[in-house]
Amino acid sequence: MSPVPAVPGTPPSPDTLWFTRCPVPTATGIAADRGWLAEEFAADGITVRSLQDAPPEVAADHHYTHALTALFREGGNVPALWARSRGERTRLIGLTWIEERQTILVREGSGIRSAEQLRGARLAVPRHPIGIDFWRAMALAGHHGVLESAQLAPDDVEFTEVTAEPDGAQWAAELAALRDGRVDAVYVKGALAVEAARRYGAVPAVELDALADRRHRVNNGTPRPITVHQQLLDEHPELVARFVAVLLRAADWAAGQPAEVARILGAETGAGPEGVAGAYAADGHRALHPDLSTERLDLLAQQERFLHAHGFLADRVDVHAWADPAPLAAARELLAARPDVLTP
Repeated sequence: MSPVPAVPGTPPSPDTLWFTRCPVPTATGIAADRGWLAEEFAADGITVRSLQDAPPEVAADHHYTHALTALFREGGNVPALWARSRGERTRLIGLTWIEERQTILVREGSGIRSAEQLRGARLAVPRHPIGIDFWRAMALAGHHGVLESAQLAPDDVEFTEVTAEPDGAQWAAELAALRDGRVDAVYVKGALAVEAARRYGAVPAVELDALADRRHRVNNGTPRPITVHQQLLDEHPELVARFVAVLLRAADWAAGQPAEVARILGAETGAGPEGVAGAYAADGHRALHPDLSTERLDLLAQQERFLHAHGFLADRVDVHAWADPAPLAAARELLAARPDVLTP
């Protein structure tokens, strides 16, 4: 896309635009793999870099705090809401909904094969030594969603603390507790969880993706936000619109490239083909387009209420006020004006 002229009198453009994404399906990851983000801003003399590739003194904990003003973030909603609740001036500019196989695992032979049969069970709740324990938030939200689907209350089960080691493998502490008989059920999600379950001999009891009501599947990645700092949006809205337009281009391309998307997901998640195939729906490559629909905003607001009620947020976040639809609208206008950019 051709550069969009900046508003006269605005500060000079940043030398570097940063992006960060979680190791999950994202349009940002697709666009980065294709080289389209770097290509888009090369003529402006702007470097586009992944926060994941930056040295620690640059990256710090910006993936969670979003304190870097030239940063675009596409990732879990727990850190995004946490940063906003702490006063960081971010704006929500898009939401995706991608099923990632959320599952409640149990020991083989336990006899638990449904949400109703979790009554009286010990459900693993991990605790990680990090600033915002999104792993703990995910487990709690996953368990609560499953219990609600069966009209069970939190008092009908026993939430059991499991301490995770710093830098331990995903789900390792919970699955070890399950294997050793210290808990009866574990919440997991994503490609690495498919592989981990096989290693620990755990089997699915409840597949959250099969629950008819989306409200029971609301969690860290459902819906998943795209956020940007208010300062960048105020000073250079044209850069934000162009960045989002590249994400839309990537989502359009991905819709027709299931094999390539699977390859990219393997690189993004660190999982093998079996993990990727087992975690993501066959049509998941068509679900990477962000929007700010009322439904998705309402589902994110449900997550915000849950996180605040369980002590994860310093203050309330008005999700609808946080959202800014202007960048997405401007990005769509850019693509409509230049349909040729959709050609790989």
